[in-house]
Amino acid sequence: MRYITGGTNLIDIELILKKSKIASGATVADLGCGSAGHLVFPIASIVGINGKVYAVDILKNILETVNRKAKQENFKNVKTVWSDIEVFGATDIEQNSIDTIFVVNTFYITKKKNEVMREIVRLLKKSGRVVFVDWKNSFSPFGPPSELRVSIDLLKDLAKNNGLKFDEEFFVGQYHYGLIFEK
Repeated sequence: MRYITGGTNLIDIELILKKSKIASGATVADLGCGSAGHLVFPIASIVGINGKVYAVDILKNILETVNRKAKQENFKNVKTVWSDIEVFGATDIEQNSIDTIFVVNTFYITKKKNEVMREIVRLLKKSGRVVFVDWKNSFSPFGPPSELRVSIDLLKDLAKNNGLKFDEEFFVGQYHYGLIFEK
């Protein structure tokens, strides 16, 4: 079992990947990928040489780190994309081209949640899926303040209002929930 950690096991990556149902040859984007590429590199292994993984972040130094690791580990199917996903149309990826989008521990950060949701919908193919993983609205000894955490109901409403259909809810660890929607 692989976990995203902060000194303790927080998120079960293998469960997220299993629930996402990504397959060989898929085109995938990780929005807010982070410098460790916790999802980018396992996804790159799954989609293989005929697939593509877009590692998207607003911080250029994060993307440089992901690029270095991709080169060191010979992942030719990883492409970094600098973008502010709060701006509709800003992500330099063809619209309607992504099979699966991951938004992991990123959605709580944005103040423009509807704009981010619009950008997600713009990028997804018809029948494409988006996997959200974020902090539960319950007490935890770490993580973002409770007022920044996104409730499951709010996320479901935003997705529905932007034309996404709810598919599944699951728990990814003690402190996180997962939601999957389809375009």
